[in-house]
Amino acid sequence: MAKNVIVISGPAGVGKSTLAMMISKKYKTKFYTGSEFFKEIARGLGYNPVGKDWWDTKEGLRFLRERGGNPEIDREVDKIMIRKVNEGNAVVTSWTLPYLGVDGVKIFITASPEERARRISRRDRIPFGKAMKIIKERDGENEELYKKIYGFDIGKDLKAFDFVLNTDRMSAKEVMNAVVEFIETKKIRE
Repeated sequence: MAKNVIVISGPAGVGKSTLAMMISKKYKTKFYTGSEFFKEIARGLGYNPVGKDWWDTKEGLRFLRERGGNPEIDREVDKIMIRKVNEGNAVVTSWTLPYLGVDGVKIFITASPEERARRISRRDRIPFGKAMKIIKERDGENEELYKKIYGFDIGKDLKAFDFVLNTDRMSAKEVMNAVVEFIETKKIRE
C-alpha cells in the first residue's frame, strides 16, 4: 500500500466516515475527512457548520450551492487533502482525490438511495421521506458541482478505484471486514 494511504469515497449517507474511522483505528493511522476541511472554510465564510448532519440542513445545502459558484473552495480543500495524503499513514474520505490520481488504496462504497436515506434517517433522527429528499438534492448538487469543477462523473466513472463495494444489507462491521480483507490481499500482492 503506497505510503499507507487509504482513500474512501462514496455518495452521501453511505457510511464513508464510519468506515474510515474504523479502518484508521485498525491500522493506527491519522484520519481526515474532506467534510471537516470544508467546514473550516465555511466558518470563514460566515456559516455555522455544527454537527454531523450540518450538510443536510438548509445552511449546509446553501453552502454546497455556493461552492458551485466558487470552484476555488473545492480546489483549496483538495490541495489541503493532497498535502495530508502525501504525508502518508492516513485514512481519508474524499469525493475527488481518487479522480485526481493520489497514491494509495482507493475504495468506493455505495448503497441504494433508499438504504442511504434509511441510514441518514436513523443517524439524524429525521423522517425517511425527508432523508430521501436530502439524498436526491445532495446527489444532484454534488454530481453537478464536480462535473462543473473537474469534468468527472462522481460515482458513475469508477475506474479510479481499486475496490468497489455495494453496502446494501451490510452492517458497518461487515463493510469494514470486506474492505480490510481487500487491503490485506492487496498488500500481499505488492
